[in-house]
Amino acid sequence: MKDYQFLFFDLDDTLLDFKEAEKIALPKLFAAHDFPLTPEVERFYHELNSGLWNSLEQGLVTRQELMATRFGKTFEHFGRTADGLALDAEFRSYLAESNVFVEGALETIQLLAQKNELYITSNGVSETQYKRLQVTGLAPYFKQVFVSEDTGYQKPMKPFFDYVFDRIPHFDPTKAMIIGDSYSADIIGGAGAGIDTCWLNPLKKVPTSTIQPTYTIEKLEQLVTLLQHDN
Repeated sequence: MKDYQFLFFDLDDTLLDFKEAEKIALPKLFAAHDFPLTPEVERFYHELNSGLWNSLEQGLVTRQELMATRFGKTFEHFGRTADGLALDAEFRSYLAESNVFVEGALETIQLLAQKNELYITSNGVSETQYKRLQVTGLAPYFKQVFVSEDTGYQKPMKPFFDYVFDRIPHFDPTKAMIIGDSYSADIIGGAGAGIDTCWLNPLKKVPTSTIQPTYTIEKLEQLVTLLQHDN
């Protein structure tokens, strides 16, 4: 069986529960500006934000454009004057305070770090992701952290993975696997980079292309059993 040495973990909704953190950060942002966060406002923001992140993955918008647009356009759509970048920075400051783990994440990382080399590969904003890794106590378990803002590329682009692989001593793609919740960013990206993939898929989503993950798990704890079995 394959012996994996290099494990690449996505961060949001793989190790840290971004949705729960966002539920805390969004109301703080809107309350700070006396802007009622109604279901209509929240729905508009989520649809806009989701579309922008999809466009970022496809290289259709820049990270700066995403950050300037998602809150700027939301506020303006509802008749509020807005500095999109300032609002985004404020939101990320609230987000960075969160320490909500995906179930089993901390225990899984603590176990795997005893044997494997662990790395973060994230499409998030660098400053926010570094702070969250520190706040949650996850940082010491990872040999390196790779955030798309620093690399100049984002998952699933192959240059993102080339950047990562080039910076790991004695890297061997046959002993590497990426673990993530995003089929488009992590599974398609990892497959395109020539490494094995593990899809964290608690909702049992169906792949949107013919590319299949090497493994699929519904809970992170299953990764430990899978790796022990494979080794």
